[in-house]
Amino acid sequence: MPRPRKPASPFRYFHSSPDIIRMVVTLYVRYPLSLRNVEDLLFERGYDLCHETVRLWWNRFGPMFAAD
Repeated sequence: MPRPRKPASPFRYFHSSPDIIRMVVTLYVRYPLSLRNVEDLLFERGYDLCHETVRLWWNRFGPMFAAD
C-alpha cells in the first residue's frame, strides 16, 4: 500500500529560510513601511535583498500568513 504524500512546502523553491521570509512579510504588513524601507532595514541587519523580492514574498506568502 503506498504511503500518503505529505504536502509540498510552499518555500521549496526559495533559498532563504522560511523564518526570514516570514520576518520580511511581517515587517512590511505590520508597520507603515515601503518596500525600499524594508529593504534598508534588512540590509542593516545583514540581509541583502532587493525590494522586488520583498514584493514577491508579500504577494506570494502574505495571504498564507494571514490565514494562520
